Order: sequence, then C-alpha cells, then structure tokens
Amino acid sequence: MSAAQDQLEIKFRLIDGTDIGPKSFSAATSVATLKENILAQWPKEKDNGPRTVKDVKLISAGRILENNRTVGDCRSPLCDIPGGVTTMHVVVQPPAQEKEKKASDDLKQNKCLCVIL
Repeated sequence: MSAAQDQLEIKFRLIDGTDIGPKSFSAATSVATLKENILAQWPKEKDNGPRTVKDVKLISAGRILENNRTVGDCRSPLCDIPGGVTTMHVVVQPPAQEKEKKASDDLKQNKCLCVIL
C-alpha cells in the first residue's frame, strides 16, 4: 500500500451542519486520537461543547466508532473513494451529572400526592 493510500482526508460534521476540517490522518490513527483532535479544534463560540473524549461519539457509515479502533479498521469500502474526503458525524453527549440532575428534577415534577381529610 502506498503512503498516499495510508492517508485519509476526514472532516467532522457537527450537529448544526458546520464542519471541522478536512484534515489528513494516517490509517493507523486511533478513534480516540480523532476525538482529541475534535476537542482541540472545537469552535469556542459554540455552546455545549464536549469537555472530554468520553463526551464525543463519532459516527461513520452508520456505525458508532469505538475508541480503541483505528481509522483503517473503520473504513467502509462503499464510502472510501480514492482522493475523496470522508465525513464523520460528531454527536456530543451531555455529562452524566446533568443527565442525573435532569432525571431527578423530572421525578420531583411528576410526583403525585394524595391528601385524605
């Protein structure tokens, strides 16, 4: 395999339709490294940005990519066009504390009380 084939041009599509990249990555680059790159390049003006790598999910060809896999492992033969740019979708998960707080707030609001006089 030539060095040009080992490099992939990847852009990251955010939920609002804006992009980060494209940038060239080696096929041996891990998904965790891609997520670190997204954190470093995240637009500062956007609200609710990810705080850690665990807050980011990458989706490529309809599959959620695992942190321990490499870009080469995640390549889809149907979507891999030589010289083309691969688009990966970025989903940001809210931190667990906010989820738990929201769930406890919902429980408080849905509480039913009965009073017998």
